[in-house]
Amino acid sequence: MFEGIDFVNKEFFWLLLALPLAILWYILKHKSQTAELKISSLKGFKITRSALPKFKHALFVLRLLALALLITALARPQRVDTSTKTKTTRGIDIVMAIDVSASMLAKDLSPNRLDALKEVASEFIKGRPNDRIGLVEYAGESYTKTPITSDKAIVLRSLNDIKYNTVIEGGTAIGMGLATAVNRLKDSKAKSRIIILLTDGVNNSGFIDPKIASELAVEYGIKVYTIGLGSNGMALSPIGINSRTGDFEYARIQVEIDEALLKEIAKVTGGTYFRATNNQKLEDIYNEINKLEKTEIEEFKYSNYQELYRPLVLLALGLLFLEFLLRHTLFRSFV
Repeated sequence: MFEGIDFVNKEFFWLLLALPLAILWYILKHKSQTAELKISSLKGFKITRSALPKFKHALFVLRLLALALLITALARPQRVDTSTKTKTTRGIDIVMAIDVSASMLAKDLSPNRLDALKEVASEFIKGRPNDRIGLVEYAGESYTKTPITSDKAIVLRSLNDIKYNTVIEGGTAIGMGLATAVNRLKDSKAKSRIIILLTDGVNNSGFIDPKIASELAVEYGIKVYTIGLGSNGMALSPIGINSRTGDFEYARIQVEIDEALLKEIAKVTGGTYFRATNNQKLEDIYNEINKLEKTEIEEFKYSNYQELYRPLVLLALGLLFLEFLLRHTLFRSFV
């Protein structure tokens, strides 16, 4: 009955405690308010039976209901309709530069480094509804997989399609991957622009020095978060392709990540370097970046107040008028 209704002056409901007292007073006093005539016999009087006197208590009920309605009206019931408008005041453009060299198929993360990354990065993208995101792939060379876009369905589909292939030249060109990501962001009008650069190796290919690429990022005001992916020590990694089956052959080899370079890139661009040695740490890293790079959102609330006390007052006055009318007409002989 009162769903969606708020009472501004709830303290007036304490007056409802007077209603039981009024009922008690009426029960104790109503007999004394009725005139009595005592006679020794009714012989000689014509007796007529009427149900009307039994309904005289309805007058008190009407007055009691009117009082309850007036108390409720004093509590000032309102129906509040609230609408919300959200405005993004600070958007972030993000490019994820992903190493897709053969070493990303190493099985020190489950099921392998690349698939583990895709799973975690997918959740990261879903958690950034107000930002534009793009994807860059690199191995021995680099290219843009998806330009920065606000269409998360496109980004997620492109991320899911990332896999190791022989189209891209082998090797790890960190400088080229970073430079391509910078190129995607340099003309962005966003207030904040960041690159998440992930690799599991050392820069051993490409014609752009990673330090030159990081200087370009600084020039355009782009922050770079770097992630070294791979366990410490030995990892089960692909070493070649079986000529008969076409499948990768694996062996345990030493994990080599150029952490000094990744730390330097992050430092000069104002970002942070992270090391992911397992699935959980990789997930924690993306959660940390998600917390560090927050999109500012401004929320506006509009409230429409509809006063509901007027119908209650009118109904109470109607009941009082009805009680007055009945008291001085139909029940005039009994009250």
